[in-house]
Amino acid sequence: MVRWTDFTPGLTSGEIVVNEQFSKSFNPRGMSLPQGRGVPLSYVKENTVSQIIEAMSDRDLLGMIVGSKTAVKLLQDAGGSLSKLLNECPAMNDPQPKVTTKLKVAKELVRRSLVEALRQRDVLSSPASVRDYLRMTLASRDYEVFMVLFLDAQHRVIEPEEMFRGTLTQTSVYPREVVKRSLVNNAAAVIFAHNHPSGVAEPSHADELLTQSLKQALALVDVRVLDHFVVAGGSVMSFAERGLL
Repeated sequence: MVRWTDFTPGLTSGEIVVNEQFSKSFNPRGMSLPQGRGVPLSYVKENTVSQIIEAMSDRDLLGMIVGSKTAVKLLQDAGGSLSKLLNECPAMNDPQPKVTTKLKVAKELVRRSLVEALRQRDVLSSPASVRDYLRMTLASRDYEVFMVLFLDAQHRVIEPEEMFRGTLTQTSVYPREVVKRSLVNNAAAVIFAHNHPSGVAEPSHADELLTQSLKQALALVDVRVLDHFVVAGGSVMSFAERGLL
């Protein structure tokens, strides 16, 4: 058996336990490795590393980034939820600034990979990816942000833009500016999104009126509004699914 051993006393991050099976199957350099001791993951074949990583627990994977003790504490504080850990950043209160930085880097890499995928395919065919991207971008903000995803004629993302920032409870959105940016980006369609720092992913009456106002303004320049999402914590509400468009 090959397993992550960050929680085993005496071993350091990035090591695995060596046993007879490992020595025979996963030692590409044919080195003499001590049984029951930790060796760097760099000695393991690439495909084997992938299998090991996929089989790891959330705690073990997180431990590879921030250390085992910190991983245990962070997951406990987040109620065992990786989504809450990354989206709501409980590590902000951690006395170790490096831990917060590492989590932010990991989160940003995931966020960029999601938007990269959305640039390459129809967003209507991958609604889960849109939700994941918006959740990772907006869920942790403690102030309201109004965001627009500008799309081409094939509904691929041209550019995501955070257009307006507000306070804890509201933000001012100007339809004229949204129309201008749609023309600059040569957009054929758009998706709106904003967050509710209150944690309640329910649209207000003002949200509904704003959406209709934006929809009417953009229709004048032949830009379709495909959806408007409200993000609150781990929840993402869709206007289109609620029949509010």
